[in-house]
Amino acid sequence: MSSSTILRATKASTSKSTRAFHISAVRRDLVGPPDPISNLRPVVYDDAPPLPPTEVRHPYSLREFRGDTREYQWKIQRQELDAFNHAFWTDSNTRFTAAKQAFLSSLPESCTEEDKEHALSDFYKSWLVQEEPRQKEYTANWQRRNRMNVLLGARLQYQKFMARLGF
Repeated sequence: MSSSTILRATKASTSKSTRAFHISAVRRDLVGPPDPISNLRPVVYDDAPPLPPTEVRHPYSLREFRGDTREYQWKIQRQELDAFNHAFWTDSNTRFTAAKQAFLSSLPESCTEEDKEHALSDFYKSWLVQEEPRQKEYTANWQRRNRMNVLLGARLQYQKFMARLGF
């Protein structure tokens, strides 16, 4: 068989229509550039919960909830976790920068670069010791929220899978 025959056979087989068993819309979450203060890259989710319609006058209208409310809850929790993370790191980095600037301005003008490096090393160590309780509280809170979010997302995926099977 020549290579041109193989090529024609390949083209012929690929031009036939194939039946897709499952076709879903392509989803792409967008990741932005790092925030200059928090240094976190914001995520714009493709499946973010819709904003409530403006014509709804009652604050608890059920028309704003379409579909399964657990999926809506999961999407909201995911965005709240991102906001919590961003707020913590923005605050932490702002306080660190201000403390570092105050520390550097308190050093004498006659200080050499080596003395500045040594003093900054001591500052970094004291900053870590000072921030340890706050960091531990943040980490525990973030882990708890993330665990809840992962569990809810897993439940939703399981329910969708069982619904596809007809259960």
